[in-house]
Amino acid sequence: MVNFEISDLIPASPEEVYNAWLDSAKHSEMTGGLATTSREVGGAFEAWDGYIQGINLVLEASKRIIQHWRTNEFAEGEKDSLLEIFFEEESEGTRITFRHSELPEHGMQYKQGWVDAYFNPMKEYFSNK
Repeated sequence: MVNFEISDLIPASPEEVYNAWLDSAKHSEMTGGLATTSREVGGAFEAWDGYIQGINLVLEASKRIIQHWRTNEFAEGEKDSLLEIFFEEESEGTRITFRHSELPEHGMQYKQGWVDAYFNPMKEYFSNK
């Protein structure tokens, strides 16, 4: 199993970032890939045009989200990974931290993927708000 943690500073409040994550239209706008999200524990989601799929396990408003998470690159027998997202207020915005665990051996590729497909587009999206 592969695990990692990565974080970045997003120029918006924790409430704005959290709400955008769980809003289908805003999630799609901020990443550039079509997303269908859920605001319910147990609710399913998809992101990046169906490349990412999962289930919400914990939703703590403006503080954290925990999800079962996988991509189309997971083999049929590989179980879902665990994605924990933390939103911490800082003077210049929100420190967003992803703790991604229980990934299959090919899972380290997602560390850079979070930067390229989420952190960088999110910083641009919120900078232009």
